[in-house]
Amino acid sequence: MPSVVVVGAQWGDEGKGKITDYLAQKADMVVRHQGGSNAGHTVVVEGREFKLHLIPSGILYPDKICVIGNGVVIDPQVLIEELEYLQGRGVDTSHLRISSRAHVILPYHKMLDGLDEDQKGKDRIGTTRRGVGPAYMDKDARVGIRVVDLLDPEEFRVLLSRNLEQKNRLLRRVYDVDGFDEQQILETYLAYAERLRPFVVDGPSVINEAVARGANVLFEGAQGTLLDIDHGTYPYVTSSHPVAGGACIGAGVGPTKITEAIGVVKAYTSRVGDGPFPTELTDATGDWIRERGQEYGTTTGRPRRCGWLDACIVRYAALVSGLTGLAVTRLDTLGGLPKVKICVAYRLGEEIVRDFPASLKILERCEPVYEELEGWPAELPGVTGFSQLPAAARHYLRRLEELTGVEIDLLSIGRERGQTLVRREVFWGGRP
Repeated sequence: MPSVVVVGAQWGDEGKGKITDYLAQKADMVVRHQGGSNAGHTVVVEGREFKLHLIPSGILYPDKICVIGNGVVIDPQVLIEELEYLQGRGVDTSHLRISSRAHVILPYHKMLDGLDEDQKGKDRIGTTRRGVGPAYMDKDARVGIRVVDLLDPEEFRVLLSRNLEQKNRLLRRVYDVDGFDEQQILETYLAYAERLRPFVVDGPSVINEAVARGANVLFEGAQGTLLDIDHGTYPYVTSSHPVAGGACIGAGVGPTKITEAIGVVKAYTSRVGDGPFPTELTDATGDWIRERGQEYGTTTGRPRRCGWLDACIVRYAALVSGLTGLAVTRLDTLGGLPKVKICVAYRLGEEIVRDFPASLKILERCEPVYEELEGWPAELPGVTGFSQLPAAARHYLRRLEELTGVEIDLLSIGRERGQTLVRREVFWGGRP
């Protein structure tokens, strides 16, 4: 039962889409297990760029079953637009499946997301305002509406009426804005329901059946470890679990079914949104990395904050997800710099701290302790294996392994699917 989880080992935007797409070559099923349309994956195949938000990266392979799991919150409008976008570019989407237990984002979720963010002022989280947080709030408050409810017109009508009574009162009395028209939402969303109905299945049954028959199942999430609601830089986090354990909850499989957890690590660090960022570069080097790496959000287009690689973060990600291997991306982005740095610890007053702190107040006071290493050339022509990398690049990667205690299995040296170096092809057969 070979099942692999791909985990973002930083703040997200590590290049999980490309790694998932690469690993999907040998997968039979790809499952998205958490998040919503507040995140995006960019995959480049033969010069064609595809931007995905809800649909698993494996959709670009016509023979892979792709499942949107119960842990995802789905904006039906965004999902239908994404289906039409892919179909319009010649991609077969008939192998998509949607878990009936996934929750639905409604118009009031998106409005409340924006209004709440505006009200926080300088204390804002940096949300994408896509309604993801409020949808998860309703899910935990046990007033959410699931896909299975959306497909039942009478049930949907009852649940929507109940929710709108409370949401409209909140919008008018607290935020002083008009509420929503029930009939308009009802008609719009029932039309969405019919468009999506052919794709809906019992997610846990379909996924566990694949695992039981020995299929190669690949689990992908959105965001990264430091945006996990429990393990991230709270409150500057998302509302779900991007860590490896989130795959079990968000797909409906037991932890004994997972055989590998691959952490995706960018060769530097980036993040979108607010919150402390110890290795952030606000100088010309940070700008250079941003432009060379095209560091702008797939979903929002927002410029990402960039900084040196932080081994404390990756070590923490390895701890909470039990990472069995690393996939390093964007090594090519750093090419051309005369020197590169890795943060190996933090200085907190007179103390050297090697563990990632839970307190943001402490994290804000942490100063990175750097090791400086030699850089490597801007271009890596003809490189098809690790041994062909410049010595300085190999040393940089070995140092990351030493600092985190996790070996590097994959290395990306470009945006194309084929610009991926394999060090250990052991994902589907267990480790030697």
